[in-house]
Amino acid sequence: MKIFVRERQKVGEGVEQPKYRVAAVVGGQIQIEATHFRKFEIEQIAKEAGAEIVYLKPVPEEAKKKRH
Repeated sequence: MKIFVRERQKVGEGVEQPKYRVAAVVGGQIQIEATHFRKFEIEQIAKEAGAEIVYLKPVPEEAKKKRH
């Protein structure tokens, strides 16, 4: 099983909010109740589920501009 996560885009430095969002889960069944997670929470869920965490790379600014 793989859990794909990405950093949230609207969280600033030093802010006390969860920084990651689960984008997808592949290869198993897992029910996600929250929308935002801290890194240690994702790691704990992956450990219990026997899953690998895949951190998605952010989209470069120039690629964002091409989409519009």
